[in-house]
Parts: sequence; C-alpha cells; structure tokens
Amino acid sequence: MIKKMTHSNKDDYNKSNESFLVTGRIIPKFENDHWTYTEESFSEPYLKKYENDDIDDSYMEDAKKAVFFYYADDKCIGRIKLRSNWNGFVLVEDIGVSASSRQKGIGTRLLEKAVEWARQNHQIGLMLETQDVNLSACRFYARNHFIIGGVDTMLYSKFSTAREKAIFWYRKF
Repeated sequence: MIKKMTHSNKDDYNKSNESFLVTGRIIPKFENDHWTYTEESFSEPYLKKYENDDIDDSYMEDAKKAVFFYYADDKCIGRIKLRSNWNGFVLVEDIGVSASSRQKGIGTRLLEKAVEWARQNHQIGLMLETQDVNLSACRFYARNHFIIGGVDTMLYSKFSTAREKAIFWYRKF
C-alpha cells in the first residue's frame, strides 16, 4: 500500500534507508547527441549507506512537494521524495527500499506513483541523480524507461567519494 506522508507517519521517513552493495560502476559515453554506457565490475565490492535525511513539513504543506511511503503489513519498507522542478520535470530527490524488500517491484510501484503525481501536476517527466557507482540503481532506472541526460564529474569533489560521478537520469512522458 502506498500512502502520502502526513504528520502522523512522518517518523517513517528514514526507516527504509539501508545500505547497499556497490559491485561496480557505469561508464557513460556521449556520442552523436546520444548517451550510452558500459559497466565495470569491481574486484572488491563494498557496502555504502547514505546518511539519514531530515524531512521538513514543507513536504506535507507545499503542493509542489510530496513524499510517498510503501507499506507492507503496516511496516514502512519504501519511500520516494518528490518536488516539482523549474524545468517542468518532477525531481525524484530520493527513492529507497529496505534491503530485505528489494527486487520485489516496490521501487517500480513507487516510480509509478511519482509518474501519477507528476501528471496530476502537469509536469513533463521525472528526473533524478545518482552516482555512477550505484550500479543497481542505474540498472533499475534504465529498466524503468529513464535515459541519461548528463554527467557531472565535479559534483562530489568535496567528499571522499570524489572519484564518483553524478549521473542525471530523465524519463520524459
């Protein structure tokens, strides 16, 4: 069941934020105005986890923002954080599914909810950013009709992950 975030379930926001295994990266290539990519496997996979995110009340009060949770047996096992962006796309600021619930279609259902919300808000598509080393996420976005729209080699320069590249994915309706 997918439910919109309210004051009564706001505490569920970080419950699906769990680590994931980094097994490789995508290597994007831009040629003839078209993005393609190949994959590189790492000889030593490693675990990565994003820090918990603070969520403010604007995601419940601003019509141009929303968070939706995925529940199974009254337990929050997934989330998607959205906001209308200046360019006509809905920015997927975050999407996550609990480790034990991955590969079961929950992420796809959350993306379908994002598409529904974007269309209700007269947007032209979805956009998001992920790191090139989040190979499972990149594969997931490609399976769900996203294409690469750009790469930023400087976005993570400040962090210890400076070798990571930001990949911008788009799904236009």
